[in-house]
Amino acid sequence: DSTLIVTGSADKNIKIWGLDFGDCHKSIFAHDEAVMKVAFVPKTHQFFSVGKDRKLKQWDADNFEHIQTLEGHQKEVWCVDISGTGDFVATSSHDKSIRLWERTDEPLVLEDERETARELQYEQSLVESQETTIPGENTENEAESAGKKSMETVRAAERIMEAVEVYRQDKASEEEYREALKVDKTAPPPDKHIILSTMKISSSDYVLDVIRKVRPSELEESLLVLPFHYICDILVLLNEWLLRKQSVELCCKCTFFLLRVHHNQIVANKVLVNVIESLNKTTRSVVKEVKDVIGFNLAALKFLQLDQQETNESFFKDFTGKVKDVKRKKRAVLKTVASG
Repeated sequence: DSTLIVTGSADKNIKIWGLDFGDCHKSIFAHDEAVMKVAFVPKTHQFFSVGKDRKLKQWDADNFEHIQTLEGHQKEVWCVDISGTGDFVATSSHDKSIRLWERTDEPLVLEDERETARELQYEQSLVESQETTIPGENTENEAESAGKKSMETVRAAERIMEAVEVYRQDKASEEEYREALKVDKTAPPPDKHIILSTMKISSSDYVLDVIRKVRPSELEESLLVLPFHYICDILVLLNEWLLRKQSVELCCKCTFFLLRVHHNQIVANKVLVNVIESLNKTTRSVVKEVKDVIGFNLAALKFLQLDQQETNESFFKDFTGKVKDVKRKKRAVLKTVASG
């Protein structure tokens, strides 16, 4: 309607100008690389822009809002043009391709688009950020951790924190119930958390189940994200799990990692003194038992190996012979059928 002009530049910005007074209404940081072309949708104040970052973006010039980003080209996008009805957008790129984009009837929710863009940006920033260095460790001659911060590790940390919150609520309700019994022995027991009642497990087992489901490559990064007040509860739970000999290898891995990362805070925390002393005794005794079991099993396997070597027998000898006989019979049947 000849009221607005949009310009794009190599400075990665798009400027929206008003023709009434010739002033700049808004300057928007639009692309990660130079903006190559902009074009209005006919009879609207919406426009498209393309740039060297391989992206096609749609904008609202009235509200200065980014509507959506379309990706598909493999190299710089040089040109964009729009049909007279606004139903089709054509782009050409340095990858020697022309793409035709068609408007659909599917509703576009701006909040969902913004949330998706924020998640992608956050995940990219986590990947590009430097790896966290554990205080007191010399990493010059050591291999780096296989895991990296990502949205998956952040989500895993959130699930662990939610499980610890359920554990705290359950313990608080149990404590209130014990106090109520001192006053009234007929006090009704508290209602279990809906997750615990559905899964029919205790709160400590629920936290362990959540940690078990974290991928081994993401476990350390997930634990690294946790605030320290959650670490205190997890250390108490680790001691409880080790006493019950549940997932000994996983518990030891988590314990050693948390002690390395939060050593200074743990040492300065008087509340955790008894927990650490108990962890020290429990871990040593449980690991010793596991080592004894593994050693016994290895000795038994070596004995079986020596026994088989002395008798010159193989576990699979008879079965292999049977397989050969079956194959031989099949070939004989096939030859008979063919000759018949």
